[in-house]
Order: sequence, then C-alpha cells, then structure tokens
Amino acid sequence: MAHPAPRRRNRTTAAVSVLIAGLVLVGCSGPGPESAPPAGSPGGGLLAEHELAGLDAPEIIERLDRMHVDDRPSDLLASVRPDALVLSDERERAVELPMPDDEVYVSVAPYRQETHECHFHSLTTCRGELGNEAVRVVLTGPGGDVLVDETRKTFDNGFVGLWVPRGIEATLTVEHEGRAGTARIATRSGDDPTCITGLRLT
Repeated sequence: MAHPAPRRRNRTTAAVSVLIAGLVLVGCSGPGPESAPPAGSPGGGLLAEHELAGLDAPEIIERLDRMHVDDRPSDLLASVRPDALVLSDERERAVELPMPDDEVYVSVAPYRQETHECHFHSLTTCRGELGNEAVRVVLTGPGGDVLVDETRKTFDNGFVGLWVPRGIEATLTVEHEGRAGTARIATRSGDDPTCITGLRLT
C-alpha cells in the first residue's frame, strides 16, 4: 500500500512518486489506453517531448530499438524490466508503463571479443559488439519446444530483441558466421534479467 510522500520532499519528487504508484496499480490489470499518463503530468510531458505520447510499452520499445544509435535520445533512460518499461530523465520525471501480461521482452547482444555487465536492458544506452549483423536465433522452451528459429538482423546497437512467453525457462542459441553460443533465459520473476550479454560466439 502506497504511503503519502513526506512533506519534506520537493513537489517534483512527490509528483513523480504519486505518478509511478498510480501506474503500477494500472499495470496490475494489463496495458491499455489508460496506462498512458495525462499530458499535463510529469510523465506525460516526458513522453511528449520524445514523441512517445499515446504509445504503450511494446510500441515504445519497437520505436527506440529501430533507431540508429546516433539518433537515440541521450537525455532519456528507457529501462526494460520484466513487468514494466521505466522511462526517466535528468529532470526527475519518470513514467512506468506495464508490459503485456503474457510476454517479456529480452534483449541479447551476442559477442566475440567485447561485452559488458547488464541486468535490465537500457534501450538508449546499452551497446553490443555486433551491430547490423545477420544472426540465426533459436529459442528452445520447456520440453524442447522450439519457440523461435529464424534469421534476424541485430539492431544498430548490437542487440536483437525477443518477446518471450512469461513464466518459463528457455535456452537461446545464436549463430553468426560459423560461430555459435548459448545462454539461459528466464521469465519467471520480476527480477529476471532482460539484458543478455554473456552469449559468446565461439
């Protein structure tokens, strides 16, 4: 249960806290038109400035993922969590949009030589080694069911994004120019990673 913000907090922080609390409650019923914050709220202004107003979490992810690295907004943080997309900026504005009830977005950066530590993927700041490269992606779920088996092109930031069914553990295999690597993916809890950077191609 949310508690009122202490009086000593400044008005901006209190407004952001109330906004996030409200959006979390909306997230319990799944995404919908009501999940977007009002235009006059701190979060609404944040989305409007980046031409994201009126979009839900999957639509924002799609738009940011397809941007060239140089075009991605440097003043916007977009953190992908299993249950929500959290957007924030340096002006202490924040908005939290719910993810679909049945899927989790997982970003994978296969690499040969260079990688970085990552847990929750950042759509605007994370960089992988292999940008704009064709890779074969095979995702095998429980019982050996093949959920994905196709060739995809990594985004300009070196990641490939997958919508994975919620509540499972799966094995991801990526192949590129005669090399391959595997990684485990889990979507069972709100703390499972959405950023896979340990898949080395050997």
